[in-house]
Amino acid sequence: MDLKLLLSAIFTLSLYSSAIQASNTNQQSNSDTYIVHLESFHGQLFSDLDSLQMWHHSFLPPKKTSLNDSASSHIIYSYRNVLNGFAARLTPDEAELLQETEGIISVRPQRLLHARTTHSTHFMGLHQNLGFWKSINYGKGMIIGFLDTGITPDHPSFNDEGVPPPPAKWKGKCEFNFTTACNNKLIGARYFQEFGNGTPLDENGHGTHVASTAAGNFVSGANVFGLSNGTASGVAPLAHVAMYKVCDASAACSESDTFAAMDAAIEDGVDVISISIDDISRPFWEDSIALCSFTAIQNGILVSTTAGNMGPEHGTVANGAPWLLTVGASTTDRKLRATVLLGNSEEIDGESAFQPEDFSQTLLPLVYPGKSSSDLMAPFCNAESLKNINVKGKIVFCEDGGKINRLDKGHFVKDAGGAGMILMNEEPQGFTIQAEPHVLPAAHISFIDGLKIKAYINSTSTPVASFLFKGTIFGDDHAPAVAAFSSRGPFPESPGILKPDIIGPGISILAAWPTSVENNTNKKSTFDTLSGTSMSCPHLSGVVTLIKSAHPEWSPSAIKSAIMTTADLVNLGNNPIEDERGLRADFFATGAGHVNPVRANDPGLIYDIQPNEYIPYLCGLYPSRAVSLIVLQQVNCSSTTPEAELNYPSFSIRLGSDLQEYTRTVTNVGEPISSYTLEIVPPQGVDVKVEPSTLHFSEMYQKKTYQVTFNRSISNINATFVQGFVKWTSSKHFVRSPIVVTLVP
Repeated sequence: MDLKLLLSAIFTLSLYSSAIQASNTNQQSNSDTYIVHLESFHGQLFSDLDSLQMWHHSFLPPKKTSLNDSASSHIIYSYRNVLNGFAARLTPDEAELLQETEGIISVRPQRLLHARTTHSTHFMGLHQNLGFWKSINYGKGMIIGFLDTGITPDHPSFNDEGVPPPPAKWKGKCEFNFTTACNNKLIGARYFQEFGNGTPLDENGHGTHVASTAAGNFVSGANVFGLSNGTASGVAPLAHVAMYKVCDASAACSESDTFAAMDAAIEDGVDVISISIDDISRPFWEDSIALCSFTAIQNGILVSTTAGNMGPEHGTVANGAPWLLTVGASTTDRKLRATVLLGNSEEIDGESAFQPEDFSQTLLPLVYPGKSSSDLMAPFCNAESLKNINVKGKIVFCEDGGKINRLDKGHFVKDAGGAGMILMNEEPQGFTIQAEPHVLPAAHISFIDGLKIKAYINSTSTPVASFLFKGTIFGDDHAPAVAAFSSRGPFPESPGILKPDIIGPGISILAAWPTSVENNTNKKSTFDTLSGTSMSCPHLSGVVTLIKSAHPEWSPSAIKSAIMTTADLVNLGNNPIEDERGLRADFFATGAGHVNPVRANDPGLIYDIQPNEYIPYLCGLYPSRAVSLIVLQQVNCSSTTPEAELNYPSFSIRLGSDLQEYTRTVTNVGEPISSYTLEIVPPQGVDVKVEPSTLHFSEMYQKKTYQVTFNRSISNINATFVQGFVKWTSSKHFVRSPIVVTLVP
């Protein structure tokens, strides 16, 4: 249809709708925000937002009301990039009517998503004024866009010393109501309607922490209550920051705002997008982050996301679309050591970010509220249970859990008169302990060590204990280890893609905080320690930024491949990376392994995927109509590709008695003339063959394809899944692809 005729028809229909559209009071109170997907792709014809909004407005159902009410008030967002459709306020009846309208694919209520350092950069091999970090100017000139809870513009982490003005392509806005908020470091800050409250200011702290982890500038003397003291910085400390506030003070994030923020970030000109937000596994065409991010990669923007905090159970990973970089969480070798001294002279190491210098080592009575109480909540030290026991001047032994925040437990103990707290992990948390800013002397200990203290308490009528605060300790050779909370694969929606992709630092990460962190000492800090995949995600966002700065011509999938194929599989003790139990971690926990930024910058070979190559993969999962929603073009699924045939840097297959064959294509980004030889570590009971066994390259960007065959060699293995890897090695590089085989009886 001619664009002028289309606009004329829209305008006529809009006049009719506007004349009769509104709602009575009861309907308004029952309205909600709905996401509307359109079948037609006429939206791509509109060069200006007003015309697009008019077209979207034409779809709204008419209402009987006065002529003065404008139906445009029902449109919240008209999306130009991330999906073909709009967000609108509708009543259930209106939504039902709209669903029956020709040209509408779906109308559904929006969902709420959830927002899930002085040393971590060193731990990843990045050192100020040395090597790779210095050679690429710390990410200078790159722009990272964050979708989060907002930002604190006057925090020292966002000073612009050494940061140049933003590049000419930048089109973003600074929507603070004071003119000095933005600078050459913080070049953009926007808020969106659902939770915007008129400012991009961070009311939660999450966004400030995340942004500084990825791109905070160098700040000397950063610490929390005197611990972890040093120079704090993000992974890309001279990169620009653009914040898009989509989450409220409780870290609830509006889906319609998330679409709008991604729309804006793409148009504004960001280079990388960092989203520490997740939701449960859904079909990709219903997954807002998957939908938004596909448009981002079409524009050359890699999106780094969290794997989620639902571990350690398998099948819990979030954000599993193959075009996303899905990041799990791991420990670093730094510990804020708080040791428990028991009356039998046994010492048990824990952690705490609050370590008073004047705490006496005199042994104090040790009490466990759950020892003889019939109150099921007593072991968890809730406020009520502590009223029924004398804890004044005593150290209180508490179990984690009971739907009570760990820091709140400390408040309850302190309010009841307790002198200190020992906090024991739940069994699934294993050895994952966190250094947090408690309000009283405390130590967070592992589940196994908690059992030892319980046994001691039961062994004597007068248990006693004290704390030995040892400050900041480095060199834990079990690091990195997978955090208990870090979500695990397989990804339910597409188990043929191994997720998470990678792990990075996510435990006790010290980064910027919007307010002064205080307790009952005179020490204050504008830095705080947080843990979660929300902390590991921005580490990888920073790494992506560094690599893109060094290789601006690389595609999002090329950068992702470089990170995955060069990852570490061993800890500082040169043993396989462990999980929260102290056992060897599987690839459903680690993905390809722990990020190694220096090696990722020079991977030798990469596995590249162009956006349209995802279409046959998606056609293998969904009907044509759903695929069209994701890729924003009309698709006829005449051919499909098995999940494991996607040119991904890893393998995840279900294998029964039938042989399976897959191909991979690698691109040479190392030495022009080079040869790679094959190493196979096959999964137990699986025969893996690769042809050819040698890859010879004669020029840069030359491509070579190899075929991998999987066949069961043993049928009665007592395991749900087995793992191994394929590795190509040259004189300078190794390129490793993990393999996970789920065994089908």
